[in-house]
Amino acid sequence: MRKLLPSLILALAPATAFAATALDLPLDQSALVTLPGPARDVIVGNPSIADVSVADRRHLVVTAKGSGVTNLLVTDASGRAMLSEEIVVGAVGGNRVALFNGPQLQSYNCTFRCEQVSGPANGGQAAGGAPATPAIPPPSGPITASPGLP
Repeated sequence: MRKLLPSLILALAPATAFAATALDLPLDQSALVTLPGPARDVIVGNPSIADVSVADRRHLVVTAKGSGVTNLLVTDASGRAMLSEEIVVGAVGGNRVALFNGPQLQSYNCTFRCEQVSGPANGGQAAGGAPATPAIPPPSGPITASPGLP
């Protein structure tokens, strides 16, 4: 049993080392991503949401192009995933709330009052540009932020 435990830990290590993370970017901003090793393939789920430029084999520049959620997958020379990251692109600033309802994404910009900036009640589009079928009716009045919450 003692010999089996270290083998099990080593077998599970790659799965935990490359677990999915999230990169939150304001619209029209960029971020530098440093990879743990040289990349072979760089794949973006939806290039209309984020664009990726390869600076060199270990550095990527991710640029937010449109509001929504997509993913970034980077493989190494043997074809194994070395980075799997969700990219969330939204409005400028940190006063933002996103409501995910299945495939639908509703985004709100919040100061004292929250105003919807995208989603089913604003243009009838869900995340990824699919037509939305509202499962939750839009609020009848403005949504207000609680002053005591961060």
